[in-house]
Amino acid sequence: MLPSTVMLFATLTAAPGQRDGLRAALLDLIGPTRQEPGCLDYVLFEQSDSPGTFIMRESFASAADFEAHTASPHFQGFLAQADGLLSGPVRLTPLTRIPE
Repeated sequence: MLPSTVMLFATLTAAPGQRDGLRAALLDLIGPTRQEPGCLDYVLFEQSDSPGTFIMRESFASAADFEAHTASPHFQGFLAQADGLLSGPVRLTPLTRIPE
């Protein structure tokens, strides 16, 4: 990946009773996000030892592409419903690839 690539893990934990709702809302983001220019990777995982804790692996070609994603209608729609689905704030873990 190029140095300007934005790569991160977004960790989201469902509020009590909201696991299925959060999962569905996150799955709804995948298709439209993968169609965005500059989206290189957008994959959802659930933490094996902590059901209801989801990790989205995200990679965008540039910071501008990531910013466009966060401003997109589908992402803004997710944010509008997120407060009722999440037990706390989203944790973003930025990553830097180490050259081999």
